[in-house]
Amino acid sequence: MRAAILHAVGTDSKLDLRDDVTLAPVGPADVRVRIRATGVCHSDLSAMSGVLPQPVPLIPGHEGAGEVVEVGEHVSSVKPGDHVVISWRPACGECDLCVGGQPFLCMKYLIESFSKGNFRFGGDNATAFGMAGCGTWAEEVIVPWQGAIKIDDDLPWEAAALIGCGITTGVGAAINTAKVRPGSTVVVIGCGGVGLSVIQGARVSGARTILAVDPLVSKHELARKVGATHTTTPEQAAEAVKELTGGAGFDYAFEVVGKSATIQSAWQLARAGGDVIVVGAGALDDMVSISAFNLLFDGKNLLSSLYGEADVRHDFPYFAKLYKAGLLDLESLISARIRLGDLNDAVEALRGGEVLRQIVVMD
Repeated sequence: MRAAILHAVGTDSKLDLRDDVTLAPVGPADVRVRIRATGVCHSDLSAMSGVLPQPVPLIPGHEGAGEVVEVGEHVSSVKPGDHVVISWRPACGECDLCVGGQPFLCMKYLIESFSKGNFRFGGDNATAFGMAGCGTWAEEVIVPWQGAIKIDDDLPWEAAALIGCGITTGVGAAINTAKVRPGSTVVVIGCGGVGLSVIQGARVSGARTILAVDPLVSKHELARKVGATHTTTPEQAAEAVKELTGGAGFDYAFEVVGKSATIQSAWQLARAGGDVIVVGAGALDDMVSISAFNLLFDGKNLLSSLYGEADVRHDFPYFAKLYKAGLLDLESLISARIRLGDLNDAVEALRGGEVLRQIVVMD
């Protein structure tokens, strides 16, 4: 089968597009999925650059959807022919975190993905790993049954793929983590695919004011289309605070960039007692500095939102229902539909910062 393999990380790394890739045998608790659509997410770029540590050789891709081809003998949740969304953070369902209601923090299968490579390639049958145990930049993948979440057959593949990461991360940050209240004020820093999903989550939650902040003015129109009531550049954000909140600050400030500087900006834009929600995936050595005095006396809550704090068994189908009801605009998030062979060009476009979601549509 075809797949895109990364042999070494780096800021200008290239993918090796191959057609001699095979899969390991399906284990008793595994599911083999034929990928029908997969996104090109900024986290894929972070894995390729080394910001998000991953083993190599690596097949990137973690935002995908497809059709079940084969299941292990112990699998009863799905069957061949079912349509599924891939979860890059499958939960074991048995650890204290899962039992305690935080399945999005379960590390069991993510840890296993660093030592378990499901892909083989080349004459020497070398092992390749899937990003976060997925590797959806391949025609087929093997995942634990907990990572294949059944969806309705009438959900378009592209929409299903987006639900696998960008939508769940962004909408979930607003609904699950922040629990945005009706009539509240929201600022979102970063208008990429996840940032636009946060905006939609805030809109669905009933926020009365949603300010989208991005240095690229070209993204402002789309931010308004999906729910932002106002847009601005970072340089004009302080003025927008005065205009929209009387200088008090916003009830919720979402950072969707993954940089210490924008986390600090979100802190400054939040009101006293407000919530600052970090959604962007940053680098290990990028340290955030907030004084101990302000941390206490500002009364602000600094929160992280990993994978939208989702329980994917409930949230994937729920977000699909919101989409089918016309409450989530997923089509506007797709910059281009491409083929697997276009992935190197797609990565370069992502590095340029102008594109939102490029979706690989498999033949």
